[in-house]
Amino acid sequence: QVQLVESGGGLLQAGGSLRLSCAASGFTFSSYSMAWFRQAPGKEREFVAGIMSTGDNTRYADSVKGRFTISRENAKNTVYLQMNAVKPEDTAVYYCAVLRNYFGVAVRYWGRGTQVTVSS
Repeated sequence: QVQLVESGGGLLQAGGSLRLSCAASGFTFSSYSMAWFRQAPGKEREFVAGIMSTGDNTRYADSVKGRFTISRENAKNTVYLQMNAVKPEDTAVYYCAVLRNYFGVAVRYWGRGTQVTVSS
């Protein structure tokens, strides 16, 4: 049974930093591209960052480029999202996902999400 469990969310002030983690189980983690998405209140879920199965390639939404970093540790079946210089508009529920392929946004599996709230 596939499980994606996010952690690390919370409340922080604008300009601060936070690291999200996603622990994966139930599939061969090292074979799949992974991603983070987010959904703000009243908005559609959007792609934030993706990472190839090997970790060699990453890509980001323009809104987070230069501030957020996605990484993974295949030995720990974990993917991370380092969030720096956060803004109030980064407030959202952040979801970990298994991608169908690295270059798209089609998702094979979703986590349940973790709330990130940024105050001004």
